[in-house]
Amino acid sequence: MGQNPPLLKKKNYPITSEIKHYLDKYKRLTKTHVLYDDLLRFQGGISVYDKDGKDTLWIRVFYNEFEKKEIDYSLNKIYTLLHSDGDESKIQFLTVDYIDFCTFGNSKPFRVRIRNILNDNYTNFYVKKADASRVFGLELEHILSPNRINFLVFKDTLIEEHIIGIPGDQFLIDHLSDCNEHEKAQIAKEFVKFNERCMIGLLGDMRSYNFVIVTIHDFDNRVFRIRAIDFDQQCYEGNFKLYKPHLFKENFPFTHLVKHKLNEDAIAQYQKEERSNLVKRMLDSEDRLKDLILAMKSLPLAPREHIEQLRKEVYDFTLDKHFKKAETMAEIVEVALKFMKRNFRNKDFHSS
Repeated sequence: MGQNPPLLKKKNYPITSEIKHYLDKYKRLTKTHVLYDDLLRFQGGISVYDKDGKDTLWIRVFYNEFEKKEIDYSLNKIYTLLHSDGDESKIQFLTVDYIDFCTFGNSKPFRVRIRNILNDNYTNFYVKKADASRVFGLELEHILSPNRINFLVFKDTLIEEHIIGIPGDQFLIDHLSDCNEHEKAQIAKEFVKFNERCMIGLLGDMRSYNFVIVTIHDFDNRVFRIRAIDFDQQCYEGNFKLYKPHLFKENFPFTHLVKHKLNEDAIAQYQKEERSNLVKRMLDSEDRLKDLILAMKSLPLAPREHIEQLRKEVYDFTLDKHFKKAETMAEIVEVALKFMKRNFRNKDFHSS
């Protein structure tokens, strides 16, 4: 496992009419009075530091008094759209605690914290520039993973709910040493399954800071789940290795757990289990998945050279001739999912 090549900054792909039709059909379109570009009109900001005094690279932004009132109301309205189907009956009890702007990464999101003044509970969500490949990633996660994703699109603005969990890199530093041997084995199992989902669904750049560890208490035990939180590199890269989280150096501690806690038979079994679960989810949402793939075929979603490189490398991996005919990234995903449905019961293939 060597060094991975640096990822180039990807371009944004627009939301086409075909994608809008899909989003409207599945209740992902909405209307709001504040767009991503409106939030860019902040007057100033201060750096946000974590509990250890380290710069998080987020900036807490401020708006002039006139704009702030309108922006706050619109953000509270977005909260109701995300969580209560637009019911404004309790909107007077909502307040915007803060708006943070991220200064790194492709999406440069705004993070908004809404607090209920009646009970002091709060909820975060993100406002980003809408991008077709990111929407594709969110929908695939919603359909194919054990998780559900809540997001809305309005024109060129994407609104995503916050995914709760401990960032993988932070978990390695602050929490892994507190896990017992059984828990480490369980994390290894989940990483194998997470790796399988990313590879099959072509979700790239899953370095440890792009996924979270979710801790669940089950009687007197702790159970761990792994969830992706960044979908910027959905089916964009041409290098097939970049869709395999276990090959990133940032994830080597997780890979080390797999190597030392699971034997080859266990790894193969967990891969087979995850493929079986993926097929079941596909069958449960067959019409929706077909509609999604059809909508996404309206765009290449990556440069031509990336598509040609990836389809060749995936063909070399699977020997499925259908990959040679794929002309877009969505078609490569479609062929990959069909390949898995045909072969997961009859043919072993392993992440390598």
